Amino acid sequence: MAGFRLSLQDVKIGIIGLGYVGLPLAVEFARQFPVIGFDISASRIDELKAGRDASREVEPGDLKAASGLTLTNDVSDLSRCNTYIVTVPTPIDKAKNPDLGPLIAASELVGGLLETGDIVIYESTVYPGATEEVCVPVLEHDSGLKHNVDFFTGYSPERINPGDKAHGVTSIKKVTSGSSEDAANFVDLLYSSVIVAGTHKASSIRVAEAAKVIENTQRDVNIALINELAIIFNKLGIDTQEVLKAAGSKWNFLSFSPGLVGGHCIGVDPYYLTHKAQSIGYHPEMILAGRRINDAMGIYVSSQIVKMITRKGGCLKGARVLILGLSFKENCPDIRNTRVVDIIDEMSSYGAIVDVHDPWVDMEQAKEEYGIKLTTELEKGKYDAVVLAVAHREFRDLGARYLRSLCKPNGVLYDVKSVLDSDSVDGRL
Repeated sequence: MAGFRLSLQDVKIGIIGLGYVGLPLAVEFARQFPVIGFDISASRIDELKAGRDASREVEPGDLKAASGLTLTNDVSDLSRCNTYIVTVPTPIDKAKNPDLGPLIAASELVGGLLETGDIVIYESTVYPGATEEVCVPVLEHDSGLKHNVDFFTGYSPERINPGDKAHGVTSIKKVTSGSSEDAANFVDLLYSSVIVAGTHKASSIRVAEAAKVIENTQRDVNIALINELAIIFNKLGIDTQEVLKAAGSKWNFLSFSPGLVGGHCIGVDPYYLTHKAQSIGYHPEMILAGRRINDAMGIYVSSQIVKMITRKGGCLKGARVLILGLSFKENCPDIRNTRVVDIIDEMSSYGAIVDVHDPWVDMEQAKEEYGIKLTTELEKGKYDAVVLAVAHREFRDLGARYLRSLCKPNGVLYDVKSVLDSDSVDGRL
C-alpha cells in the first residue's frame, strides 16, 4: 500500500460549497494557503465577489481581505487542487429520511478531478459509515483510483453556529480524522494551522461521524424534555422560566430552554442517526420521541394562542395575527427547516389572516421557499395576536410595550422565546 505523502507546503485547497460552513472555512484557510472556493450557484459567486455574504457569517472586510481565495462556479478551476473539502448540506426529505443527493453530487464532482496523492475531506453531517460506504465508492468509480492507495479521505465535521459571532470557526475545537494514520495526521495538522481552539484527532472516520451526529441529537433530546416540561407546567399554572431559574441554582443542572427546534442541524441530524440505527435492526425510542415532541411544538403554541384569543372574546375567522420572525433562530437569516411555518400554517387553518415580519430574512427567498410574503410595516392597534417567534435583537430592542401597542385593545401578546417579562405578555413557553 502506497503511503500518504502530501505535505502542508504543497497544499492547494478546493472547498466545495460556500454556505454557512464552507465560506468561513475558505476565508480562514486562504490566510495561509491558496484556496479555490467553489459553489454551483453563479449568483452566490457573484455576490461574494462583490464583497457581500447574504448569510452574514463573514464580514465584507474579511471577505475582501482574503487575498488567497479564488471564487468560482467553474468546475475546471478546481483541477489545480490536491486537497478537497466538501461542505455541502445534508438535508432530509419529506419522509424524514437522509437526502444524500448533494453529498453524492459533490463526490461525483470531486471524483472527476482526483489525481494520485490527493485527499478528500468531508465536513457535512452524516451517519456513522457514510463517508466510507457512500462517498468513497463514488470517488473510486468516477476517478478510476483506489482508496487508501491512490487517494485518501478524511472527515472533520463542521461546528458552525449560525449567527453566533462569539464562536467563529477558529474558536471552536475541531474533530479530525483520516482513512489512514498518515492521512489522519495530515488532516489534523491542516486544521490545526487555522483552528486556534485546537483539534481532537479521532481514532477513525466512523468515530468522528458518530461524534458529530450525537452533538445535535443530544441537544434535541434535552430540548424535547424541557418542551414537554413546559407543557406540563402550563397545565399546572406554573411559569416554566421561573422553574428553570430555580432548578438552575444547582451547579450541575443543564441549561436548556423550551422553544421551536428547526434549522439544518438540530432538527435534522437526529434523523441521520435513527436512519442508520434502523438499518441495522435497532429502533431508537428516545431520539424519535424527542423528535416527535419538538416537531409538534408549533402546533402546541398555536393552540395556546387560539385559546387566548377566544377567551378574550375574539373570533378566529378573519383574526389578524402578526408573527415576528421567520428564520430558524435569532440574529440569523437562515430559513431552512424553520418551524415558525408550523405556527403560520396552523393559525391560517383556523381562518386567521397571518402577517410575517422578519428584517433578517430575504423577501424573495421567503416567497420562493414557503410562499410567504413578508410584511415590512408594523401597524399599531391592528392585530388580534402578536407572536414573538424569533428573538432577533431588533424585536428585543422594541420591547414589550411597543409590541403590545401593535395589538388591538383585547389582543394577545405571546412570547415563544420567553425573552419578555412574564407580566408583560399574555402567554409564553
